[in-house]
Amino acid sequence: MTERNFLFLLGSSRADGNTELLARLAAEQLPAGTDQRWLDLRDLPLPDFEDRRHSDGHHAPTGHAATLLEATLAATDVVIASPLYWYAVSTSTKRYLDHWSGWLETPGADFQRRMAGKTLWGVTALADDDPSVAEPLAGTLRNSARYLGMRWGGVLLGNGSKPGDVLSDTGAAARAKDFFS
Repeated sequence: MTERNFLFLLGSSRADGNTELLARLAAEQLPAGTDQRWLDLRDLPLPDFEDRRHSDGHHAPTGHAATLLEATLAATDVVIASPLYWYAVSTSTKRYLDHWSGWLETPGADFQRRMAGKTLWGVTALADDDPSVAEPLAGTLRNSARYLGMRWGGVLLGNGSKPGDVLSDTGAAARAKDFFS
């Protein structure tokens, strides 16, 4: 059995928000010794993605983009922890996903082949009682996984607006207990 290596990418605009709390609750349920790497996209800002496929091509990333590419490729499980902002992923999360397009074209990265078979997960907090409003976020992640030949692990939804509210969502807490199993 292959040892699992989880990359948690935090896409909130604030620290210790509901989405991060829910992701950490789910991560606590992983078997002891499971490798976890937590990266906050606020600490690794990426520039807007520039599509260079039809001009001078994409080059090996540097700086934060190189850090994120390396971490993404090293993981067996990629967890996108993004709050639901206007029915989609956060800006920093979307920018990270946009950079996947460049990594697909980066010489030597072999991004699509190396992502195939990994599992993509989503964790999000929303301030709406109707979970269907998170479908655009889930669809973005699910379709990204499908495109790259990844497994889709699903999305863990929790309800909360003010920091800490999600801890009162007993249904989300219960779902977190076996989300990654």
